[in-house]
Amino acid sequence: MAMLFKWLMRIAGALVVLGLVAVIALYFLLSRSLPDYDKTLHVKGLAAPVQIVRDNANVPHIFGTQDTDVFFGLGYAHAQDRLWQMTILRRTAQGRLSEVFGKRTLPIDRLMRRYDIYGAARDSVAAQTPEARAALDAYAAGVNARVAEINSAALGRGAPEMFIFNAPISPWAAADSIALIKLMAVQLSAQLPNEVRRARVSLALDDDARLKDIMPDAPGSGIAALPDYAALMPGTELPRHAAVAPPPQHPLSPFHPPELAGASNAWAAAPSRSAAGGTLLANDPHLGFTAPAVWYLARLDLAAGGVIGATIPGVPVVLTGRSDRLGWGITSAYLDDQDVHIERLNPDNPEEYLTPDGYKPFETRRSIIRIADEDPVTMTLRATDNGPVLPGSRYNLGAVTPAGHVATVAWTALSPRDTTVSAAMALMRADTVEAAIEAGALFVAPAQNLVVADREHIAMKLVGAMPRRDAEHESKGRMPTRGWIEANRWQGTYPYSANPEFINPPGGILGNTNNKTVDRPFPAHVSYLWGDTQRIHRWQRLMQNREVHTRDSFIEAQLDTVSFTARSLLPLIGADLWFTGESAPEGTPERLRQRALALLADWNGEMNEHRPEPLIYAAWLRALQDRLARDELGPLNAEFTHADPVFIERVYRDVDGAAAWCDVVQSGPKETCTDIARMALDDALVWITERYGTALESLRWGDVHQATQDHPVLGDVRLLRYFVNIRQSTSGGDHTLMRGRTSGTGPNPFENVHGAGYRGVYDFSDPDSSVFIISTGQSGHFLSRHYDDMAQLWRRGEYIPMSLDPELARAAAVGVTELLPAE
Repeated sequence: MAMLFKWLMRIAGALVVLGLVAVIALYFLLSRSLPDYDKTLHVKGLAAPVQIVRDNANVPHIFGTQDTDVFFGLGYAHAQDRLWQMTILRRTAQGRLSEVFGKRTLPIDRLMRRYDIYGAARDSVAAQTPEARAALDAYAAGVNARVAEINSAALGRGAPEMFIFNAPISPWAAADSIALIKLMAVQLSAQLPNEVRRARVSLALDDDARLKDIMPDAPGSGIAALPDYAALMPGTELPRHAAVAPPPQHPLSPFHPPELAGASNAWAAAPSRSAAGGTLLANDPHLGFTAPAVWYLARLDLAAGGVIGATIPGVPVVLTGRSDRLGWGITSAYLDDQDVHIERLNPDNPEEYLTPDGYKPFETRRSIIRIADEDPVTMTLRATDNGPVLPGSRYNLGAVTPAGHVATVAWTALSPRDTTVSAAMALMRADTVEAAIEAGALFVAPAQNLVVADREHIAMKLVGAMPRRDAEHESKGRMPTRGWIEANRWQGTYPYSANPEFINPPGGILGNTNNKTVDRPFPAHVSYLWGDTQRIHRWQRLMQNREVHTRDSFIEAQLDTVSFTARSLLPLIGADLWFTGESAPEGTPERLRQRALALLADWNGEMNEHRPEPLIYAAWLRALQDRLARDELGPLNAEFTHADPVFIERVYRDVDGAAAWCDVVQSGPKETCTDIARMALDDALVWITERYGTALESLRWGDVHQATQDHPVLGDVRLLRYFVNIRQSTSGGDHTLMRGRTSGTGPNPFENVHGAGYRGVYDFSDPDSSVFIISTGQSGHFLSRHYDDMAQLWRRGEYIPMSLDPELARAAAVGVTELLPAE
């Protein structure tokens, strides 16, 4: 027995030793790909030396004697820190994820192949300006120089993920960078799914008048009522209420529901509204959270002057940032740049579709998708004059497409002459508001509100191609329409001068929170779908409360967590519930409701992570939306994952009879809106107590509203997720200026999944006092200390200096890389 015990101990000890050896060996292999920032390297493709100085936050400051060399250095720096992220984004744009991840990503690849944004990017290379083309080629050479160094020096394949997944890296090309801009347009698109949803809701509702309640227009001057979707398809049998359950959302998917499309804040102040006498500009673009963040901070020392700000790895431009003379920021414009068309097939030849001039053959080509550990799949891709044919299984198009028809989409992002990168290049070299607006003429997609400030002037201009529609368009671009009707087809695009612009407003302040900016009649209307009807009210108050602003007051506004929505809706929906009746016995549902109402009655609407009221309020609003719409919409109700404040306000103010939503259609009694509000609050409290107990006063909003900055590939791996995911308790909510958009689905619908991955505030009274931050860190390598070193600063609302002073960058540099031309 003693001998057996001795051998068991020896075996156990050996296993422990082997485990430690394995861990050490794995760490050694993974750490080989950690970049060395302090070195000298001879590389091909440089005309003169380049110096990359990384300051103490690991922000590269790139110096060279000519611009192409500087862009070479940026490509090298991006590849040092974010090579895996860049290659995965490129594979997404190309529709080649399945080569690495197998059939799980096949639905993504199928749809990306149908859009063929990579083919359009390849065609767009020739359309770039000479300066942009030179920069794209130099940038690609810099990326490829880093890949060559990894291969020649056996630097751990460049990223830890490369050991886990067999993902060979092909050379970077100019088209790859253009494709990543187009991929951003995919991520920001909301019009297409909204068109289909509007059509499906129209089919589901018995009363057409109620469509404007559940999918309301942004407040302001309205438009004529739309017809029922069935009226747009006369003589066809529509699959009413039919729907195909969408596949589970893969973390790598660029396709998001309209509720999670892009958003942002940007505002500027003229010298007359600045305490220090210089212009001010603030910008915080909102995208889905990932680890590492979408954004990467960099400074480029160009011949026209230094520029610093946020880049996207894979794209050689500062998309939001400043020079010494000009600052620029962007917000999603919500331009209606997508239209769904229903195409009629030739009953005698399904390879033809109907046009205004008769039947015409589809443009057809084959595409092969290679799949890891599976046989390849061959797709037949078809397109019409209006755009590519999409399958009925995507966006639930099958539910609005009659038999004998197919759906296509017209979209500006599919342009084969997309000069958006050239526009961004010209913007970096602009030194005045006028020059910045002129540079915006080359923007195509994604459409953005460009907010700019030089030392004396401020302006906002919508940049991006605006589709020109016929005034007789059947649905005004709001629902799918017959593609063979001439009036439903696009007639080119408007001239750039037609895009809305605001220059030096009399009040000295301008800004955008994705709110409705203009109220022009169709077809020059810009959009009927806007991303914000709420944050703009809080922004207006903060801007008007001060006669003059400072950098700190702009920071305060960026970090503001007071919900205008909560302040306006709670008195409305709870009007007949506050302090009514005697105190109920402890332990009863009535007493729990009274305690919740007492907390909300004393609450100022601040979505503070340490408070219980934001969770009670958010759960109540979510339950209320569900109670109001479930009986009318049926299964469609599940797609309305976020409470719409305008819908709830219309119902509780009984706008145009909207209170009809409060009556449960299937029940005998007629429920009032007070009944529904009380039942919804009870629903919310049941949900809360099942998860967190009945101690309402000890709830913390931040415990459920955690920022989910997860690695999109390794984030679900049981052991690795503790190393690669960055989870943080956060304040804010769906409708606060410090926006923390909730997921709306899953076991925790209040996870913070979408917000400001970048914040910047630029002060032109003292430009080097400007500040910025990203939500994770510069490195994409989870063993690097720079993987998450900015995360806590971002969570606490802190910033780092945004200085163009080279000596300040060198003073506490974490490394200096010298790139020298190879002999």
